[in-house]
Amino acid sequence: MNTVDYDKALYYTHRSQWDNLLILMVRTRDDFLSKKIEHFLHAYNFEQNYGEVEKQLYALLRYIDHAAEFPLEEEEYAYN
Repeated sequence: MNTVDYDKALYYTHRSQWDNLLILMVRTRDDFLSKKIEHFLHAYNFEQNYGEVEKQLYALLRYIDHAAEFPLEEEEYAYN
C-alpha cells in the first residue's frame, strides 16, 4: 500500500490539523489507521483526563510507525 496516508496522518497530527485528520480517517482504505485516528480524535475532543489523550496519541503514532515500516502490497489489501 502507498505510504502517503501514513505520511499525511503524521503531518496532520504534528500540525494539529484535526479537520484534515478527520477527512483522512474517512478516506483511507486502512481500517486500522481509521480506527486509531477515530480513537485519538474522540479522546482529544471529549476526554477530561489528559493521560487518556496521550495514550491514544501514542497508540496512533506507534501504528503509523509500524505501518509505514511494513507497507502492504495493493493486492493483499484489495477486497474480494
